[in-house]
Amino acid sequence: MRKTNPLLLLLLSLGVFGIITTEMGIVGVLPQISQKYNITASQAGWLVGIFALIVAVSGPFLTLIASRFNRKSVLLTAISMFVLSNLVYAFTSHFEVMLIFRILPAMFHPIFFSIALVAAASLVPPEQSSQAVVRVFAGITVGFAFGVPITSYLAERISLSTSFLFGAIVNAIALIGLLIWLPSMPVKEKMSYGKQLSILRKPGLWLNIAAVIFIFAAMFSVYGYFAEYTSQITRMNGSLISLMLMVFGLVMIAGNFLFGTLLQKNTTKTILLFPLLYAFIYVLVYYAGSYLSLMIGMIFIWGTVHSGGLIVSQTWLTAETKEAPEFGNSLFVSFSNLGITMGTAVAGFIIAHLGMHQLIWCGIGFSMLSFAAITIKMKLFGDAMQGKEQAGQSVGA
Repeated sequence: MRKTNPLLLLLLSLGVFGIITTEMGIVGVLPQISQKYNITASQAGWLVGIFALIVAVSGPFLTLIASRFNRKSVLLTAISMFVLSNLVYAFTSHFEVMLIFRILPAMFHPIFFSIALVAAASLVPPEQSSQAVVRVFAGITVGFAFGVPITSYLAERISLSTSFLFGAIVNAIALIGLLIWLPSMPVKEKMSYGKQLSILRKPGLWLNIAAVIFIFAAMFSVYGYFAEYTSQITRMNGSLISLMLMVFGLVMIAGNFLFGTLLQKNTTKTILLFPLLYAFIYVLVYYAGSYLSLMIGMIFIWGTVHSGGLIVSQTWLTAETKEAPEFGNSLFVSFSNLGITMGTAVAGFIIAHLGMHQLIWCGIGFSMLSFAAITIKMKLFGDAMQGKEQAGQSVGA
């Protein structure tokens, strides 16, 4: 195999960064959007909800269709939609137009993400596929660490249009780079739609899916209310909360590579113990929440563990879908978004009825549900990931 240009993995990661910035950056600029379009906060919130809903509903089916086409062409088409959409956000004067252009990139989000992971794994020798996927995954954590805060900062300090132009530029750089350096990647063996869909008949797969849903519900039921929790319970001011969000994202980068290494060493143990570790972290957050210094320390630990949920759950789900890796990755994207929707909805109910501090028990509950799903799957259907070698295969093509 010829030596892979390391720039390609960086460009794929940059593309993921641009997509996450487009998807999640909107959260930090909702007040400015409400003001610009003279709409309520709940109406502006549709920009967030509609994106996640479209990803969850359309992801597997659109990725299934795209799986028959040249991977380079599909990646370029997908990221072009994110460039176009950010340009529309920057210049449109109609909220309805902005809402439509949240739907269109959401349809291409799982396509780019799924194919980028498979492409990354196929660009390196099999024994390096796990680390290649981790590098592309880093685009997610860097997006949380820098993309979201930068978008918010630009909207606050310069203008809302400037914040969206930032997203357009990032995606455009990735687009141009992939256009120039990514080789043509035709699908050598086109799998029939029926063969790809046949993996859904595997009963064990649905336990994998359940675990992914619960892991993401556990992660985002609490993280989704990070600002409110640290404001009301820890009594942080706005500036400190912004700093802590930046810290959270930065340590996620380190955590991404930490859990990538742990998965290579012992995939089964890492996946099985992750939900228990997360539940334990939440217990510490619950009792440290009222103490500023303790909570600041916990945010470093919390962010590190939080990032592990991304790579752990992706590895866990795609271990059952090796026969159709792109379709399997699309299932991960869709059902993880379903978990985010479920977690934030249940967390909102708990906050309304039990108070902000009790929110943490929502995260603990979902963590234990994911542990139960993983344990039942391993007991009933065995372990699909034995040894270090298979850890690499589980996230590759």
